[in-house]
Amino acid sequence: QVQLVESGGGLVQAGGSLRLSCVVSGIISRTYAMGWYRQAPGKQRELVAAFTRLSTTYYSDSVKGRFTIFRENAKNTMYLQMSDLEPEDTAVYYCNADPHYSTIVRGNFPSWGQGTQVTVSS
Repeated sequence: QVQLVESGGGLVQAGGSLRLSCVVSGIISRTYAMGWYRQAPGKQRELVAAFTRLSTTYYSDSVKGRFTIFRENAKNTMYLQMSDLEPEDTAVYYCNADPHYSTIVRGNFPSWGQGTQVTVSS
């Protein structure tokens, strides 16, 4: 069973940076597609960045050029480096993993971790 633990969120001023971590257990993460999602109050959860199994990356238009997704396979950990943060980036951030990239894109997982709160003040 996949277990995911997100951390690294916090309160930051606009223009600041944060690095989120997603520690994965129960699978060998480098063999999975993985994604970072976020959910702002009153909005649906959205995919913001992802890896395919071949480590091709995807970024949503809203974060492209500001966020970087990367992973340390030896630590079974995925990261999201967020720079030039904007108040619109305020959300709870989640990660998830699946052997199929199409599942990452759809985001229809039966379970999620607790997420990590990112709050960007103006």
